[in-house]
Amino acid sequence: MEPFTATDLKERKKNFLKDFVQVAGPLHVSHIVIFSCTERGMYLKFGRMPRGPTLSFKVNDFTLARDVISSMKKQMVFTEAFKHSPLVILNQFSGEGLQFKLMASMFQNMFPAINLATINLSNLRRCICLSYNKDDKTIDFRHYAIKVVPVGLTKSVKKLVQAKIPNLGKCKDFEDFVKKPAVSDSEAEDDPDHHVILPQKLSSRGCNEDSKSAIRLYEIGPRINMSLIKVEDGLLEGQVLFHEYIQKTEEEVAALEKARAKKRKAKALATKKQEENKKNKELKKEEHKNKSLEGMKRKKKESEILLQKYAKESEKVHESDEDDDAQYYEEEVGEKPDRDLFTKKPKRMKFSKDAKK
Repeated sequence: MEPFTATDLKERKKNFLKDFVQVAGPLHVSHIVIFSCTERGMYLKFGRMPRGPTLSFKVNDFTLARDVISSMKKQMVFTEAFKHSPLVILNQFSGEGLQFKLMASMFQNMFPAINLATINLSNLRRCICLSYNKDDKTIDFRHYAIKVVPVGLTKSVKKLVQAKIPNLGKCKDFEDFVKKPAVSDSEAEDDPDHHVILPQKLSSRGCNEDSKSAIRLYEIGPRINMSLIKVEDGLLEGQVLFHEYIQKTEEEVAALEKARAKKRKAKALATKKQEENKKNKELKKEEHKNKSLEGMKRKKKESEILLQKYAKESEKVHESDEDDDAQYYEEEVGEKPDRDLFTKKPKRMKFSKDAKK
């Protein structure tokens, strides 16, 4: 599916489907592919984000990409091929029934559309082939790398065109190397049905505009053989539009639709109640905060009043102490003391020379 995949998305065991639905918009994810395995077999689901539909397949057989590549005599794997989206080829998906239209639409929309007028053929490095078999109702998935090679060149000349260093050890003259008999590397070069006239120049050496070339396909895997089981109008839920094994009557379908409507209504009421509880909780939190602020202001005001009261009482006590000292002095000495004898003068603040300046 490269390069348009959410490779930075990290999944955990605690994640649910709704978590992926929520991040689908910011990450520009249009489809989700889900593999699951049970005792009965393996299943593959394709879902359109965020509201469906969903196609469920049973995987009859599969081969991993590494096994496919290791079994090939000549391997063709390079990172440049995955920098552009592949070409999608659908075969025999024109049957009668809604499931065929949904399958074709799902597989086509999983990859970006190709404009034949402006496409750069050098970017078409891969192709995905999906073939429907009407006899056993299965779908074969294949993945190939595309290579274009010039036609009509001997193997030795082709090496020179591709800028490869030839081995001249068995040749007496360079003419012997050039005039070696032409032996094709594959049937694609021998079969005229595989020959094409290039409308534009490709990045491969020897593939010029209006030149005849042959198309080679190298399988890079994986291989999947699957069968369609069910089609739902929602994302892993909703009305069943198609089922391979179960057929329901109109009464059963109406009853299921009624049950789903009841479930949606209950879910909407639960969501509404949850929002109301959330609002009430926020209001209570705000009221508690306001009460706390008012209590702090009241305590602050009470403490200021107590400080003022304490200051006044301390002044009264100080004045009474001065009166008692003056009376005692008069009784003992026999005359009134001086005016400033028992009054405490306030201390003067000392300033530095810099402060005076």
